[in-house]
Amino acid sequence: MANSPSGESVTERIVRVLETFDTDRTVQTAAEIGRRARLPSSTAHRVIADLVECGLLERDEDQRVCLGMRLWELALRGSRALHLRQAALPFMERVQAHIREHTQLAVLENDETLFIERLSHPNAGANITRIAGRLPLHASSSGLVLLAHGPEELGERVLAGPLEAVSSETVTDSARLRRVLAGIRRDGVVVAPGSVEGVSTGVAVPVRERRGQVIAALSVVLPREAPTRPAIEELRAAASGITTALAAQRP
Repeated sequence: MANSPSGESVTERIVRVLETFDTDRTVQTAAEIGRRARLPSSTAHRVIADLVECGLLERDEDQRVCLGMRLWELALRGSRALHLRQAALPFMERVQAHIREHTQLAVLENDETLFIERLSHPNAGANITRIAGRLPLHASSSGLVLLAHGPEELGERVLAGPLEAVSSETVTDSARLRRVLAGIRRDGVVVAPGSVEGVSTGVAVPVRERRGQVIAALSVVLPREAPTRPAIEELRAAASGITTALAAQRP
């Protein structure tokens, strides 16, 4: 791709435009996109027009811009996340049928916890996570599992950096976090009361591929006072089933 006068490639500008959208900001004007992408107005309008023409962005009746269906289609083709979700969903549904709260599947992506699936009961308690939403690795039960089983350099990078408090009970002390991670590796489960919201407890287990590498975290979000043992048993059984299903997907 040709570079701009600043040395930035066309691809980099496209990515910056797409990254201005999130789960709370699904529709924007071209001017808002340009400002958030830190692009000159003329450049932003040109990139947006090209992406609309390709179907990666769409315009509504008011000429506001949203992500296009074509982008969703392309993202799912052959995606590792798609195969993981397909394998996991039947087991997540079984967990959900018994727990009747929130059941979530998350992966490690760019040093963050990325949630790729969530099932919720209509009467379930509080939960701020969303599909395609992100949280810091140290600030949720799923993220703690991914961090505990991630590469050593990832752990050191996170422990050395600022540990943001998502709630008053988020672990933000690096020495304490190191002990928590060691416990997760030892026990194969994490119970994190109040880590994201004070009224909830997150419970998570690792999901492994057939060779034993942790590729995802399976979790439930329970009311703070709810017992956790039944959830742990359900999650462990589901994680084992997902591993078997993933192995069966391979040719």
